[in-house]
Amino acid sequence: MRWIVFDFGEVISQRNPARPAMAAKLGVSMEVFESAYWDRDAYDRGGTDAAYWAGIGGSLGVDLDDALVFELTAMDNAGWLDDPVVGTVALIEDLAALGVPLALLSNAPSTFARLAEKVSWARHFRHLVFSGDLGCAKPDAAIWEHVESVLGVPPSDVVFYDDRQSNVDGALAAGWDARLWTSALAARTELRAEFGDLGP
Repeated sequence: MRWIVFDFGEVISQRNPARPAMAAKLGVSMEVFESAYWDRDAYDRGGTDAAYWAGIGGSLGVDLDDALVFELTAMDNAGWLDDPVVGTVALIEDLAALGVPLALLSNAPSTFARLAEKVSWARHFRHLVFSGDLGCAKPDAAIWEHVESVLGVPPSDVVFYDDRQSNVDGALAAGWDARLWTSALAARTELRAEFGDLGP
């Protein structure tokens, strides 16, 4: 039986609904906030919470003390974790109930990773891999190689879902059966033929 590897952001999670509250906390508009917020590559590759928020503060002209960095980090993490996509969680639960081996591969900082490991849906994954712990991120070749070593399978035995085409393309180049995520319903329909009765 092949492994299924899921991305996290906007696959299991919604697009962080805490963004307006974080923008308000910093006293800027959503448009201005988002111009800085999505510059997360260094953060996802092992950067600290303090360095990430200092970069945002610098680009917005806002001074952030340690207490505010702590508060914004907590808001950010809660936004990603507190209200997962119901259909995706149901699909994960159904696959796990059938004994399908599951793993998570997320570009995410280490602070987030330690929280994600504790949420209820995480128990369905045999492995959870976060870029912040590795110092590399999707679509780097090194991250596909790392996951293959963790799973102990060749690339052809990995089905991978991600909402970003660049990550899908990277996984395809590594030999994975990578598929662009559009919805839990679409994925359920695709997977039913290979993995059995996944319900409606």
